Amino acid sequence: MAAKKKTARPKSTKKTVKSARPRRPDAGDETVAKQAARHSKTRRDHSAEIAEDYVELISQLARTLGEARTVDLADRLGVSHVTVTKTISRLQRDGLVRSAPYRSIFLTEEGQRLARLAEQRHELVVSFLRSLGVNPTDAESDAEGIEHHVSEATMEAIRNFVKTHG
Repeated sequence: MAAKKKTARPKSTKKTVKSARPRRPDAGDETVAKQAARHSKTRRDHSAEIAEDYVELISQLARTLGEARTVDLADRLGVSHVTVTKTISRLQRDGLVRSAPYRSIFLTEEGQRLARLAEQRHELVVSFLRSLGVNPTDAESDAEGIEHHVSEATMEAIRNFVKTHG
């Protein structure tokens, strides 16, 4: 058998066309850094929101039932027992709660401080929404999201508004 002779392909006569796609920004670009900072802040805010919800609920359960148990937290937060257990472990590492297997969950001094702050923010936002004419059920529900996502400057403006209009 004779070996096939390779033939060279003719060079393309097409001119290279630059893509219409904008260039990828470098990690050093200011807009990239700003975007990363916003996303990072959002993740921190969500983490803080979860911690605040948990310590606030633990405080309420301790006051009303005399103790806070994993099953009570799971029922009231609408999450699984496993989710509560993982979150409680994180809150222990953060110094907000203490617990032992098959025992109640207790707030540390720092956890109690955070719970008081979260409850005050919640009550303030509910008062603000009620002063705007929002019905009690919606005000309670909406406050759950708002209280965690506004700056201290906004909370101060809400506080001043409620003092003068509430």
